[in-house]
Amino acid sequence: MKKSKHISILGCGWLGLPLAIDRIANGDTVKGSTTTESKIEKLKAESIIPHLFTLGKSSEKEYIDFLLGSEIVIINFPPKRISNIIEIYQDQIKSILPFISETQKIIFISSTSVYQNTNGEVTETLNIAPEKESGKAVAAVERLLQEQFENRVSIIRLSGLIGDDRLPGRFLANKKEVQNGDVPINVIHREDCIGLINAVIEKEAWGEIINGCADQHPIRKEYYTLAAQKIGLTPPTFIKQEKQAYKIISNVKSKTLLGYSYIHPDPLKLI
Repeated sequence: MKKSKHISILGCGWLGLPLAIDRIANGDTVKGSTTTESKIEKLKAESIIPHLFTLGKSSEKEYIDFLLGSEIVIINFPPKRISNIIEIYQDQIKSILPFISETQKIIFISSTSVYQNTNGEVTETLNIAPEKESGKAVAAVERLLQEQFENRVSIIRLSGLIGDDRLPGRFLANKKEVQNGDVPINVIHREDCIGLINAVIEKEAWGEIINGCADQHPIRKEYYTLAAQKIGLTPPTFIKQEKQAYKIISNVKSKTLLGYSYIHPDPLKLI
């Protein structure tokens, strides 16, 4: 019989909330944080122990209460697209780190935006050089967590998130002269995000960096055109380019290390 776990999920939004619900359905006790007071009752309704606080603006007691008794802390708090994003995001995460105990394990929900375009396949061994500020912010927090927790933290780098209300047909609908139409895309369904997190926990795969991405990488132009048509929106138009920048996220490690089989390996079948 599987032993139940006590887990604290920092950030019960689009991914954190269904993750918490899934863990509770499997017998775990879950604390979940939110910055929105009106969401407290929603968390309670799902048997999540709610904690209301804002990183960098809360008391020590609020952090301690949220973390106390949990074996695993899942940091699912992405950076906001604001000025000084790199510094602010690090400061936000730093505010809670002193209260994580020496026995707790950490999962950081990262992003494949930390990878630069290589015009080829990228794996977890690549020496990352993020090109956008959001990617630089996430990479900085990755380093911060690895320096402090070493083999107690695992980093899951997720590709473009789809599923539920995140309909790819809306992303580029009606847009004109979109670039990079002939490059492969990297996406992952929310069910597979949850599946990967669960696999890390069950396999006790600590101290790892793991990519999360669907097996197939359809061409951007084909994917977003079909996705827009599917929901009755005007498809985007793409410009012709000789030089196009891209990367293909490898998910091999997630399958070999964790033994994970993707629920949604082909993004085109989700359209």
